[in-house]
Amino acid sequence: MNYDVIVVGGGHAGVESALASARMGNKTLMISMLAENVGATSCNPAVGGLAKGHLVRELDALGGEMGLITDEAGIQFRILNITKGPAVRGSRAQIDMDKYRVIARNTILNTPNLELVQEMVESLILKECEPEASLAKKTKPQEIKNGASVPQKIVGVTTNLLNTYSASRVIITSGTFLKGVIHIGEIKQEGGRFGEQSSIGLSNSLKECGLTMGRLKTGTCARIDSSTIDFSVMEEQPGDEIPSPFSFRTNREEFVKTKTQLPCFIAYTNECTHDIIESNFYRAPLFTGQIEGTGPRYCPSIEDKVNRFRDKDRHHLFIEPQTVDNTECYINGLSTSLPPEVQRQMIHSVKGMENAKIVRYGYAIEYDFVDPRELKHTLETKNIKHLYLAGQINGTTGYEEAAAQGLMAGINASLSLQNKEPLILRRDEAYIGVLIDDLVTKGTKEPYRMFTSRAEYRLLLREESADTRLSKYGHELGLISDKVYEAVKLKEAQIQEGLKLLLNTLYTPTKEFIQFLEDMGEEKIKDSITAQQIVSRKTFDVSKMVKLLPELDKYDAYIKEEILVEGKYFRYIEKQLEEIKKMKKYLKIKIPENFDFKSISGLSHEIIEKLETFNPPTLQSASMISGITPAAIEILHIHIKISKKKGK
Repeated sequence: MNYDVIVVGGGHAGVESALASARMGNKTLMISMLAENVGATSCNPAVGGLAKGHLVRELDALGGEMGLITDEAGIQFRILNITKGPAVRGSRAQIDMDKYRVIARNTILNTPNLELVQEMVESLILKECEPEASLAKKTKPQEIKNGASVPQKIVGVTTNLLNTYSASRVIITSGTFLKGVIHIGEIKQEGGRFGEQSSIGLSNSLKECGLTMGRLKTGTCARIDSSTIDFSVMEEQPGDEIPSPFSFRTNREEFVKTKTQLPCFIAYTNECTHDIIESNFYRAPLFTGQIEGTGPRYCPSIEDKVNRFRDKDRHHLFIEPQTVDNTECYINGLSTSLPPEVQRQMIHSVKGMENAKIVRYGYAIEYDFVDPRELKHTLETKNIKHLYLAGQINGTTGYEEAAAQGLMAGINASLSLQNKEPLILRRDEAYIGVLIDDLVTKGTKEPYRMFTSRAEYRLLLREESADTRLSKYGHELGLISDKVYEAVKLKEAQIQEGLKLLLNTLYTPTKEFIQFLEDMGEEKIKDSITAQQIVSRKTFDVSKMVKLLPELDKYDAYIKEEILVEGKYFRYIEKQLEEIKKMKKYLKIKIPENFDFKSISGLSHEIIEKLETFNPPTLQSASMISGITPAAIEILHIHIKISKKKGK
């Protein structure tokens, strides 16, 4: 049984990998334990959030599936950080997790070139690489064979049913299944997800391949029977009045007209809740040493929060419906691995949940992961040719981070098969570029989560600009249709046309114009000024911009919003583009051989040590070393110029 690409795992990374590969013309096989759990949302019933929403929009712009499924399965849509700048806003949707899973599975089953089998991969099949022509001239075959490490490539996998599947490329998206262990109080049991067995053989096989591996931990909360919750004493949290779809390919008008939204609710822990948790620390696997893996810093369990922030008298809990029928609720903020009886006590201590019935108890899960520094930017492993890794196996947390890696692994495996250059997104191009660059150059010691603060060029990477930034790649790859791409080009042209009008329209401080500004509640002007300078005021919104320039009213609402944003931040965006241009120019500069890094003042001992260890040939390669900051690159650049002037 021969394939072009095999995708191991059917989670969010696996779904995107398999679809991208198949749609790019490869005979693709997905191997997953259970077909009905393909695309399952194992934890919270939501997609997106701060920075995560950016990833979903970028996935969509490249031709990924997550945004489309979310729009169809979504039951509440909200823009987070709406009162803050557009660069740090994030789209988030509550989803019907049952519907999401069914759509994902059916998409996989109905995609040409794509097959699905329900098995578990036990081992990888490797083969020695044939020596490259240049290497063969210099080295005898036996010298390669007898070397300390013979270059290898993956050629297939073997499953628990003793089936062997061959492929030119293999992508592993194993999630939390590698030697997964579930913890509920003192109880430990093997499992990659509640009710599903863990993958022991595959983890051992990866170690035997020589990959550096570690152990991480994540967790989830209890699920509650919705009919036993008193929502009347909780704060209602509705969706946005005008919901925004995730996918650029979703018809906005139809979406707004037809989308039915359900509310979420906010509850709070209290001193009683905290006392119950604190008095049971001695039974918490997180504190007893039962759990060895490092947990997520930014999504801690409730026992961890109580331990670290004991001064707080309460913590937010978000009561989220898991399906459109709202028969079961997810208690966001109450992730725990405490024993069942303790979970019951702490949940019953929360106002509105005194009579709550637990449908499923919360648990922690620890699992093996591969050090992402073992990977190239393509997500191919450095030491095993044609083997790609994506998702939580690379140390990330979250559906969105996994899906982004899955799409890129599927794309790059396909491009490799076509003998084409890989697609490596830069940090100034996409959050996906930031995500992958962070992982493969810096590694991670805890589950990695995306934040807007990780991106140096946030203003360029806004959610709404994802399609104009990245659809050209999706179109070139055949993942975005001509029709969709034409719509993106029209959108970009309209935004640029509007921005040009803002830049080229000049106003003078005439009595009539000053009165016009005062009528809008705006301060008067003293000198000549462009429309762009006026709309950059904090007080200016879309309605004021249209009053200022009625010609802009012909555009759709979301186009007008983008014109306003481009106008407001024009000078800042210009500055960031200049920085990028400058960085690109000198990243190609060579570092002289035997350069004395110790002689450079302004660099920390740690950075000097790393530069001496890796001895990078160029500023670009230096910038790829974990911990080497842009400021350090700037200092290094200055000293290289000084060195050249002195003739050293």
